[in-house]
Amino acid sequence: MSQILSGMEIIHNYINGSLVAAKGGALLQNINPALGSSYSQLPDSDASDVHTASEAAQQAFKAWSHMPTQKRTAILLRIADLIDRDLDKLAMAECVDQGKPLKLAKAVDIPRASANMRFFAMAAEHFASESHLMEGEAINYTTRTPVGVGGCISPWNLPLYLFTWKIAPALATGCTVVAKPSELTPMTAFLFSKLCMEAGLPAGVLNIVHGLGSQVGQAIVSHPDIKAISFTGGTVTGRTIAATAAPLFKKLSLELGGKNPNLIFADCDFENAVSTSIHSSFSNQGEICLCGSRILVERSLYPKFVDEFVKRAKALKVGDPLDDQTRVGALVSEAHMKKVLSYIDLAKQEGGTVLCGGDRIIVPGRCAGGFFVEPTVIVGLDQYCRTNQEEIFGPVVTVAPFDSEEEAIKDANSNSYGLSTTLWTQNLTRAHRVAHQIKSGIIWINCWLLRDLRTPFGGMKQSGVGREGGWEAMRFFTEAKNVCIKL
Repeated sequence: MSQILSGMEIIHNYINGSLVAAKGGALLQNINPALGSSYSQLPDSDASDVHTASEAAQQAFKAWSHMPTQKRTAILLRIADLIDRDLDKLAMAECVDQGKPLKLAKAVDIPRASANMRFFAMAAEHFASESHLMEGEAINYTTRTPVGVGGCISPWNLPLYLFTWKIAPALATGCTVVAKPSELTPMTAFLFSKLCMEAGLPAGVLNIVHGLGSQVGQAIVSHPDIKAISFTGGTVTGRTIAATAAPLFKKLSLELGGKNPNLIFADCDFENAVSTSIHSSFSNQGEICLCGSRILVERSLYPKFVDEFVKRAKALKVGDPLDDQTRVGALVSEAHMKKVLSYIDLAKQEGGTVLCGGDRIIVPGRCAGGFFVEPTVIVGLDQYCRTNQEEIFGPVVTVAPFDSEEEAIKDANSNSYGLSTTLWTQNLTRAHRVAHQIKSGIIWINCWLLRDLRTPFGGMKQSGVGREGGWEAMRFFTEAKNVCIKL
């Protein structure tokens, strides 16, 4: 933990079971966003490093894919146990690397990383296929075999949480992996590689290559021996990945952006709706693809909701992520902070009124150079302006009224994203009726971010292609084959 804070750490790639530097020897600076200064370095890898990792993964595939499921499960469970053991160290690394409050990393990010490894490790022992009897003629049975080498590219907002969400099902099904964490948040993936070595994961089964998306990510997507690509990140990047992978006929899973509506009807449980909406708007600095950034409130409740919501947003403490009282930490980078602030300026130009926030915060003391933005609430915008159409991915929400259920549904469906929707009502019939008309891959009713890992996860429209989670993830990393035997 002291190394993480003192800036002594040099991050390495994890290729063929060893920690190695990039072949070219170049390094990138890793910035602590709460301080605005570099605290470690990571490899500036390129296509040659990816090729070496891919060769290692191919060599390891035969043994790993044929290893008895129970043995693979045991190794993955050991990794989960080591994550639990190192909870404090990993949470500190996530806090320093990403800017999120340490308390949040301890409560959510690292426990979920362990849960991902444990869930898919056990799922492998229950993964089954189908048979179909053609009476008097034939029997068909389906086999599912690992696809080969998978490419897993994860984002910077929930670094270890989403890194393990991808690699766990790949490894559980018998695939080997070439993985790339975000260059903005590489530390926990590096620490994870050490845990894999300690747990006895065979060399080459998992390979982690650090570096820029334009070099490492693109090399993974375009490599001919990497057969499946699982990516979480922005829609623009997803479009580029699809354009590269589609002509190569790779399996493709894209979990992309969101501009999620939060529908609040007048008959809601008001206290629960307000308190959860504060959480769903500003948790992790709003840097979660599932955050409810467009709040739509039935007009009769609108004044009361806005008053209370703004009051609570103003009360959120923005500050040092190491402080247990901090609710909103630093944005991940200076460039991202400037992007978020530019959207607040755009909202003003589009006629919006900022009821609270809207500015960068200078946190006194050690975090004076950090990238902090106030929780921001904006009203007075229609649903078709750029502020409500484009993903901001920061602590910025808009609030608008609606007059009818039909208008609420229309507004909720008014942009090109379709990842998640939150719906607040005590009317069960309405809840079902509205949920079936909303074009989102996930609908939460009277809750938010309540996740069962068995359920499919993903979006509609420009929020992605395919689904993750449960059997969906296990199927993605396997190939189905039908065998027909004439009776």
